[in-house]
Amino acid sequence: MDGLNQYDAFISVHKAQLQASGVPEHFWPQLFRKLKHQEFDAGSSFSLLLVDYGEEQRSQEEQRSQEEPIWTVAVVKEGGIQANDPTEIYLVDHAWTFRADNARQLLNEHPPLVNRLAIMMGIEQEALPSSVIVSKILNDVWKWCNMYSLNGEGLTVENRMPIWYVMDELGSGILHSNSPNCRVVPFIHVTEQMTYSLLFPIEDLEEGDQLYRDFVEGVPSDCKERDALLLPWHYTSLAEESYTQKEAAKEYFLAGHIEESLPDPDVAPPLFDGNSPLKVYSEYEMVNQYLTDPGFEIVQSPEEADILWLTSHFKQYKEFSESTPNKYVNQFPFENVITIKDLLSIVCRRMARKGDQDSLEANPQWLPVTYNLKTELVEFVSYYQNRAHKGLDNHYIVKPWNLARGLDMYITKSLTQIMRLQQTGPKIVQKYIENPVLFERPEVEGRVKFDIRYVILLKSVDELSAYVYTNFFLRFANKPFELSGFDDYEKHFTVMNYSQFQLRHMKCEEFLERWKVQYPKHPWESVEADICDMLKEVLQGATKVGPPCGIGASAQSRALYAVDLMLEWADGGATIQPKVLEVNFTPDCKRACEYYPDFYNDVFNVLFLDQENPDVLRKIV
Repeated sequence: MDGLNQYDAFISVHKAQLQASGVPEHFWPQLFRKLKHQEFDAGSSFSLLLVDYGEEQRSQEEQRSQEEPIWTVAVVKEGGIQANDPTEIYLVDHAWTFRADNARQLLNEHPPLVNRLAIMMGIEQEALPSSVIVSKILNDVWKWCNMYSLNGEGLTVENRMPIWYVMDELGSGILHSNSPNCRVVPFIHVTEQMTYSLLFPIEDLEEGDQLYRDFVEGVPSDCKERDALLLPWHYTSLAEESYTQKEAAKEYFLAGHIEESLPDPDVAPPLFDGNSPLKVYSEYEMVNQYLTDPGFEIVQSPEEADILWLTSHFKQYKEFSESTPNKYVNQFPFENVITIKDLLSIVCRRMARKGDQDSLEANPQWLPVTYNLKTELVEFVSYYQNRAHKGLDNHYIVKPWNLARGLDMYITKSLTQIMRLQQTGPKIVQKYIENPVLFERPEVEGRVKFDIRYVILLKSVDELSAYVYTNFFLRFANKPFELSGFDDYEKHFTVMNYSQFQLRHMKCEEFLERWKVQYPKHPWESVEADICDMLKEVLQGATKVGPPCGIGASAQSRALYAVDLMLEWADGGATIQPKVLEVNFTPDCKRACEYYPDFYNDVFNVLFLDQENPDVLRKIV
């Protein structure tokens, strides 16, 4: 392939990426040439300079504040650099590429990298053990790293997780300015499967000029959000800003939402001949396998079914009520207000106690304080800084809105890290349960975190009616809990069945026997009563307002959700407070069926035949 054809092929693969990154087209031919010849010539035009703060007798870390730079980069090219010169684009290599969950492991395995990063970050190494140096790097890295993510057909969710990188010394030495004179953007060389950064000027530079880029590109210079996002590099107090949260507008609930219709309100509930079994079409194999009650019959097509049990999202309620008024479906209109994390926190806050809205404590008590890092960024920073001023705990868990299985979740008390994680996609930040009720696991010689999954069955919204399946399900951490080592997954997370870690199974019957021994002063009946009250309030908050801001009524709807919760010590350890974590749409009920083979028989009987088994079902509203 000749040079022209090679360039055309390069552009056909990379054009969309270059345009999305805002790389001017006049740089593209030179970029192609430098990539082809692996030409890293930034050192011929720029120089990395160590900033001298004097007082040589003091250590490097002592002689400068956290905001004062260690390095700077200056133009050394004779005659300077012109922004319209098509040759003035430079490749910047990456010193370190990592994911947040493997950063410590990579550093422990590569001592030369630790030394390089410590020098780059100005971390004193003399007489310090390597573990301390690694911890310092992991604490400071959020001021130095940048991020990209991969998207494409065939990529798993895991492979789409954010990838962080630290540029080489020259790239990392470029300082921030609100009036930048250059840009640095990540670039994935698809054909070579390599990642670089691209450095290019956006205005003419004279010899001796220092390079400046904008660390938070695209954020207006006159807004508080910019002050918040620049906190990793420049401290600004936002404590005087309000941290009070307001109900989101209707438009927020609809943003990005698949169009959804509402049923005809005059359609009556389906009526059936009680002498014939109800026909069930299910997309979920566990229903087909375990629904054995003679009151139901599994069928192979939705057309012949009385009940549709779907695992895909259903949105056509108006059409459903008009064309098939005598069928049920296992979903409610706009139920996403509880199954998407940011919306769940909004609807739950409707149950807050009046008069306590300005408190720094959770309100309602069963909802961990939760902020949306896209729409409530300034409010969160104010909340964080006000807690810091009062000496209150400031550990948080950062979660994506709509991922499960512990993916892309991070626990930290670092405001710097939280501000950087904000840039990786839609996320909430939630107060971490720093004093959880723990469970003794002799096989790991300690007390571990655990969470509890309850199944709730929603029968009606207009006259709220719901049940709890009282055979709950448990997940355990694999290492004793302590409020440290937050990158140790097995210490702080309980979702083990999707990873390489050992999964500890325990039926609720065994758990309850052990609970009596471990917590004799806290009978489970009392704990479960509080849990049921909490679940009732979740549903009340979610149905207090109509669609799209709340779950909609539908005579043809019935639903099953799984609620994950934890228990926290409250009142100085005197009482146990349940905390709702998330609500799951079409949850995996394989374990429920294996533990309790009549699970779906009990579920379908109460939802569709009004026959409840009091041994395993508890009406909560």
